[in-house]
Amino acid sequence: MNLKLRFKPVSHSWVALHPKPKGVIQFIAGAFFGTFGPMLFYRYLLQSLFEQGYTIILLPFNFSFNHYLEAGFLMREQYEILPELVRMASVEGYDYEAYLDDKNFSWIGHSLGCKYISLLEGFTALPPEPQDREQFIRNLLAHTSDESQIESVIADINILFEELQQKIVEVQKLIFTYVGREIKINNVFIKGQVSILLAPAIADTGSAIRPQFLADIIDNLGWGVKPAVEETQHLIKDSGLFNIMGLVCFKSDNIAKSTCEWFTNILQKPPENFRKTLAGGHLRPLGIQFGKYVINFFDKPLIESVQERNKAFEHNVIQLLEELKEKSR
Repeated sequence: MNLKLRFKPVSHSWVALHPKPKGVIQFIAGAFFGTFGPMLFYRYLLQSLFEQGYTIILLPFNFSFNHYLEAGFLMREQYEILPELVRMASVEGYDYEAYLDDKNFSWIGHSLGCKYISLLEGFTALPPEPQDREQFIRNLLAHTSDESQIESVIADINILFEELQQKIVEVQKLIFTYVGREIKINNVFIKGQVSILLAPAIADTGSAIRPQFLADIIDNLGWGVKPAVEETQHLIKDSGLFNIMGLVCFKSDNIAKSTCEWFTNILQKPPENFRKTLAGGHLRPLGIQFGKYVINFFDKPLIESVQERNKAFEHNVIQLLEELKEKSR
């Protein structure tokens, strides 16, 4: 089947609906490319995943130093899109069975997008009771934030948690009105959903603001990146999750190097058979096809055949995705 990748706007995102989906991939790109045209810059990767039988959702995010709030936006967005997938598929005469169980939803992130996926999975460990959630957050932030910041995070997380619980009920009712079927949502966040991190970059304010002294000023004023690197690492580690995650790093990538090393050497996740180190730099996932060739934006080789590109990158990502999905069953 020769499938054309066509994105349609849904809520704040872009969706390419597969006629016979075996699952959904929610893609969160890097900081610049995720804001300005991810469907262009990541075109070849997205086309390859689409041809494997996945509906593709491109989730945007705003440039912000408050990654807690943006992660919350992304989680809300998932529940805005979910009933639309079912409705659109039923109108088009497409299969929609895969959309009725959220375990069929997977995540792929690149660069900063991986931090948002990590936050969403880490949030899965939040206790359901408000007082227990508060203690969890206090323990997480005890050594890195002052009391006012801790109170702010607790308030934001509690609002988000309650809102998502209500949203789940609304989504289930809405889908039932569309197709008369129940939907299985297993958790408020993304527990049980496969994720692949491509060149993950969990960085501090200094990675976005130069020179360093200016980043230090912003941090001292309390306007820097939240959560900080140490807080994010604690959330990932303390959650006890990240058991169906794949990690793809690149040999010439200095931007994601420290994050890749932290996952493999300190966290020691994922298991070695779910890690891949491939040739290329930080922007290796970007690329667009012209005929029998792929143009690699900002990476070497600038031009390579479809077969060479697949062997070097896409084949590895697809194989990793299938192996992780098999493990999650």
